[in-house]
Amino acid sequence: MEKLKSNKEGFTATTEEAKKQREQEIKEKEAKKAAKKNGKPGFFKRLGLKIKDTFSEIKRVSWPNFPKVVKKTGVVLVVVLAFLVVITAFDSGLLELLKLVAPRG
Repeated sequence: MEKLKSNKEGFTATTEEAKKQREQEIKEKEAKKAAKKNGKPGFFKRLGLKIKDTFSEIKRVSWPNFPKVVKKTGVVLVVVLAFLVVITAFDSGLLELLKLVAPRG
């Protein structure tokens, strides 16, 4: 086992082999730091880019004019009312059938 003595910067090896091992560890740490810096940007940087992209995309959207909006809203309301009538009729029919099969009272 290699003996190490302490100084202000940390530990210093007393033998050549331990010094080489420490230098290798330092190089590995520096390589990790460099790789981390070259990796993807931080959370807030990515969030800012996403918001910026969103606003630029919204600018390119072709928004409908008012008469188109009113017309399409009317179509949606008519379809919803049609489904309301169909489902209500179906429900009433099933209720009457249930009254015939299982009378209450």
